[in-house]
Amino acid sequence: MSNKTAIAIVGASGRMGQMLIKAVLDNENATLAGVTERAGHDWIGQDLGQCMGGALNGVIVSDDPLEVFARSQAIIDFTTPAATIAHAELAAQARAVHVIGTTGFAPDDLKKLSAAARHAPIIRAGNMSLGVNLLTKLTQKVAAALDADFDIEIVESHHKHKVDAPSGTALMLGEAAAAGRGVALNDVSDRGRDGITGERKRGDIGFHAIRGGDVVGEHDVIFAADGERIVLRHLATDRNIFARGAVKAALWGQDKGPGEYDMMDVLGL
Repeated sequence: MSNKTAIAIVGASGRMGQMLIKAVLDNENATLAGVTERAGHDWIGQDLGQCMGGALNGVIVSDDPLEVFARSQAIIDFTTPAATIAHAELAAQARAVHVIGTTGFAPDDLKKLSAAARHAPIIRAGNMSLGVNLLTKLTQKVAAALDADFDIEIVESHHKHKVDAPSGTALMLGEAAAAGRGVALNDVSDRGRDGITGERKRGDIGFHAIRGGDVVGEHDVIFAADGERIVLRHLATDRNIFARGAVKAALWGQDKGPGEYDMMDVLGL
């Protein structure tokens, strides 16, 4: 019997889905248990290898996540909030690790994920890369070291196809900055300025989203005071960093009990 971890990928046809599939196939400790797509998609019932422009590989694209999850030890999910919530319930039934890179959740969505995490591990992060998670930790430490004389601004850039703003990573950085200052992000978040807005409120954490072209992901955390600025920056040039991080999380979660985890846990930060 193989000692490799059986991992399923949902949303197989998407750009991220295909990268995740390749990351699983390239990992010596993982095997591809199956893949899914939404009902009615052209790939349903077709051989995955052929759909991806390669040779037949015997993996048939399914529109039945429950059937695929039943033979999987982990599910990797970079889809949409509504789809991810539905997947979380099924992953919990299968007692499979659910790795979530989806962003844009509403508060009620997060409550549903918490309910699912009572039955199986959920590993969720706005960004799966090592560099971004180190940046998050640094942001918290710098925010803790500086008082509100340093204004905090988070600027993020992504490709023109991204549908949510601020990015999940920007919000993760904002949460880290707020935690460093001992405040709740919802109480100090400033999501955009337009027109005559008045002076900046002391202690606020500002967010700014740039969308254009094929930008993979760029994040700056700016600490600005009179006479000086500290800028923490992460530039992503290859989406494969997110796929490799997600597979790492799926493998890490195999001996973990039910609960909610993030990439800080996976990386031991």
